[in-house]
Amino acid sequence: MYDQVPMVEMDGMSIVQTRAILKYIATKYNLYGKDLKERAIIDMYVEGMRDLNDMIMFFPFSLPEEKQKILNYILERATQRFFPVYEKALKDHGKNYLVGNQLSWADVQLLEVILMVEELKSDILSAFPKLQEFKARVSKLPNIQKFLQPGSPRKPQEDETTVEVVKKIFKLDEDLFLQHM
Repeated sequence: MYDQVPMVEMDGMSIVQTRAILKYIATKYNLYGKDLKERAIIDMYVEGMRDLNDMIMFFPFSLPEEKQKILNYILERATQRFFPVYEKALKDHGKNYLVGNQLSWADVQLLEVILMVEELKSDILSAFPKLQEFKARVSKLPNIQKFLQPGSPRKPQEDETTVEVVKKIFKLDEDLFLQHM
């Protein structure tokens, strides 16, 4: 539609735009709540996680002199703003999942965000026992466990070589792009 990626071909459609793709898949596989209220809560959680996710995804493209400052900011936001929300949600909800009593798109996204932050700081969950339990429990679900195995399609953090390739492909001008992230 917009001559861009991501695009997923599924059920005879070419679906573009990340959230449209994810909502379609979540709905198709019963990961998007049982009613409108649960969907709204899932959306709120996912949108918050997206804020943290975006910071982490752009981190490898940071200017070298800004990397430590940006890393500190990401870790501070994770531990002071985002993780406390999900820790409290799991505690208050008293269930194994964020919404309802079954796996949702929000749970899958939370696990991914946890894994991404742990790639930056391995002990990041030390002050979040509910998130530790959540990660261990959700990671053991058969399809997720399979996805997390070495050699799976889960994409690792970008290394310097990948960053350089991306910059060339998208013709990213450091002064224009990286300073305004």
